[in-house]
Amino acid sequence: MNTLLDTLRRSVGENHVLVEGPGRELDAYLQDWRRRWRGRALAVVRPGSTAEVAAVVRACAKAGVSIVPQGGNTGLVGGGVPDASGTQVLLSLQRLHRVRGIDAANLAITAEAGCVLQAVQEAAAGAGLLFPLSLAAEGSCTLGGNLATNAGGTQVLRWGNSRELCLGLEVVTAQGEVWEGLTGLRKDNTGYDLRDLFVGSEGTLGIITAATMKLAPMPAATMTALAACESLAGCVELLNLARARLGSGLTGFEVMGRFALDLVARHFPQLPRPLPSAPWTVLLEHSDTESEQSARGRFETLLGAALEAGTVKDAVVAESLAQSQALWHLRESIPLAQSEEGLNIKHDISLPVSAIPEYVARTDALLTQRFPGARLVNFGHLGDGNLHYNLQCPEGGDAKRFLAEHEHEVNRIVFDALVPFGGSFSAEHGIGALKRDELAARKSPVALALMRKVKAAFDPKGVLNPGRVL
Repeated sequence: MNTLLDTLRRSVGENHVLVEGPGRELDAYLQDWRRRWRGRALAVVRPGSTAEVAAVVRACAKAGVSIVPQGGNTGLVGGGVPDASGTQVLLSLQRLHRVRGIDAANLAITAEAGCVLQAVQEAAAGAGLLFPLSLAAEGSCTLGGNLATNAGGTQVLRWGNSRELCLGLEVVTAQGEVWEGLTGLRKDNTGYDLRDLFVGSEGTLGIITAATMKLAPMPAATMTALAACESLAGCVELLNLARARLGSGLTGFEVMGRFALDLVARHFPQLPRPLPSAPWTVLLEHSDTESEQSARGRFETLLGAALEAGTVKDAVVAESLAQSQALWHLRESIPLAQSEEGLNIKHDISLPVSAIPEYVARTDALLTQRFPGARLVNFGHLGDGNLHYNLQCPEGGDAKRFLAEHEHEVNRIVFDALVPFGGSFSAEHGIGALKRDELAARKSPVALALMRKVKAAFDPKGVLNPGRVL
């Protein structure tokens, strides 16, 4: 392996091939964000260009050493950290962080895979345009990771997942070749859509090194509001009313259960909570192409109608950008509050929006009957049918022990309950290592066979992220 390490040092520079040793801790690369997985690596390699990525892949393929690609290491399913063998190379893309260009007339931006999502947003804003992908982790997650997992976030209702925002890719293959697919075309029917195979493949088919993404005109005004509802069915009624009144101007519709916001209040008491506690709280965002006055008028008319109909019990509209950011901060602090509360069992499920109230009622009852005192942390992107349906152990319980003893059964209850509604057990977080066995058990045999054929065709030697997805 010393020969491989020497080759890697020549390829990317000695300072960018990191090995564990006295005084050198690599936890930032080798431990996942949830602290559920910690692996070992032969080396952490940090190439600074696409050519260097290709050289690293060729060297590892020749040596028979597998590669784990990593962006910002903010994933939630264990897909971006190496296993415990110490034989894999972790390939960090953080040095590939340039915005290569903006084509304002074509509403497109080209950026490298290691660009932090927030940096892409800011580059677009600097050109007077909007890059609408938005996640709670946007200050640390990277564009390549967003595409590798087909990340969704808070704007899917209006703009779609990462896949819908992607026009073209640059990818290093498992053989160390470079596919130059950075097209800005909206229409290109020249054979199979390779782009869509790589997006969502979690680094198992190729390593995304750059992407061309769609931009949009910057809205003239964006308004944010909180609304309190007595039931989840009421939240769905509000969504239907908002769609009818706001149309494509409805850019965000997030739902938060009472206990989810109670956790935020417990661990972040400094955050303002402008509405009294309610069974369900909705965060709405409306973007208007005309003016702030127009946006506010539409929003207030919508909420007034909802209050009059009894769909909403109370509501508040942000009066400034700072207040709007504070409302979003409440929503985005839920995962952090869960982490502060202790280890928890996370789910990232999707269902038809119409089925969500019945699903939640049924599944809540099953879980609380089986695990008395267990606390349900339910929140997510109701507008596109994606819930983060999570579970904390009973108050005062041993969270680590509860997770070890009951995670499998909790997952079975949550995932089995999706079947009658045609739901999915993975909406936007991906499969990684965490859900690999669930995929094998729950996906159709025909689909799995086709996936394995695709993997074998793209990566016959199993160089790229083995043990993930399949």
